[in-house]
Amino acid sequence: MSQESQYTEDNIRSLDWKEHIRLRPGMYIGKLGDGSSADDGIYILLKEVIDNCIDEFVMGAGKTIEITIKDKTVKVRDYGRGIPLGKVVDVVSKMNTGGKYDSRAFKKSVGLNGVGTKAVNALSSFFEVQSSRDNQLKTAQFSFGNLEKEEGPEDTSKRKGTKVTFVPR
Repeated sequence: MSQESQYTEDNIRSLDWKEHIRLRPGMYIGKLGDGSSADDGIYILLKEVIDNCIDEFVMGAGKTIEITIKDKTVKVRDYGRGIPLGKVVDVVSKMNTGGKYDSRAFKKSVGLNGVGTKAVNALSSFFEVQSSRDNQLKTAQFSFGNLEKEEGPEDTSKRKGTKVTFVPR
């Protein structure tokens, strides 16, 4: 006869957003993988960041997207509007946070669920976002979704836009 397992309040857990993404990455990016297969999650991580650049392009806010992959480090830079400086950290680290929930800032969008860059952040040993707008620069660095360093806003002469650099785990 099989032994009945105990199912009590002690079995119920509430995970924060980072823990959930890391524990169940398949819900967000499919299988993890190392890039050796076409359906590895590393390509979904890259796509999530590029999708935000495409949204800027489609809105007519940026005409150039730069992508660099070298020594496991991915850099994606657009020359769009840049993330509003007071919300840079929130946009990449608070689940279901973004500017695409109404049609005022984005008339069209590739991604709408407020999860994409959060998954990239949570699944990266190094994640940095820089936003340049209104001659100001804001930078935030994370490790597996945990804020490590935040700088700015500070004066800059950099062109407006957003740059994301990450190293998938």
